[in-house]
Order: sequence, then structure tokens, then C-alpha cells
Amino acid sequence: MESMSSLVIEAQVIEALRTCFDPEIPVNIYELGLIYDVKVEPAGAVEVRMTLTSPHCPVAQSLPAEVEARIKEVPGVTDARVEVVWDPPWEPSRMSEAAKLQLGML
Repeated sequence: MESMSSLVIEAQVIEALRTCFDPEIPVNIYELGLIYDVKVEPAGAVEVRMTLTSPHCPVAQSLPAEVEARIKEVPGVTDARVEVVWDPPWEPSRMSEAAKLQLGML
């Protein structure tokens, strides 16, 4: 079972992820569905699996580094690792209803 502090850190990490944006789409990466998994170890290490809207995304190099930096700013985080994965590929159905509404897709 996850400790309370791990759950608090996870919630704060998700809030931090909501401050990162894909420069081509005015929606944060969490609502876009680019974040596949957030794991917080009891010692405070955070592992995030994410993808990008396309392998040719102009921020393919900088966005994962920005995500890692934002995670490291969260109190209680001792380390952060961001893994970019391409499977499953991102598609618009992964977006939250809020993101779809913001983009006029609902």
C-alpha cells in the first residue's frame, strides 16, 4: 500500500505536470493525455512515463527535461526520471473532456 506521503507527492506531481504545455496546443500535457503513468517510491523518487503528440514534435528534446525539472521542484521529491514512450501511440481520444472542450472538440 502506498504511504500517505507518496499519495500527497503524487497529487503535487500531477499539479506540477498541469503547468507544462505542449507549445502547439494550448492545453497542459496532463489533460492532453500525454502522461501515461506516475509512480512515487516511498523514498520520494518519482518515475513518469509520458509520450508526445508526435515523434516529430518540436519540443521532443526540451519538454521531457522541463517535466523532470518541474517534478524535482515538488516538496518531498528526491529524484525524478522521465521516460518517453511511443507505445501506445498518443491519439486525441486520450485527452480529458476538459481538454476536448477547451479545443472545441465537444
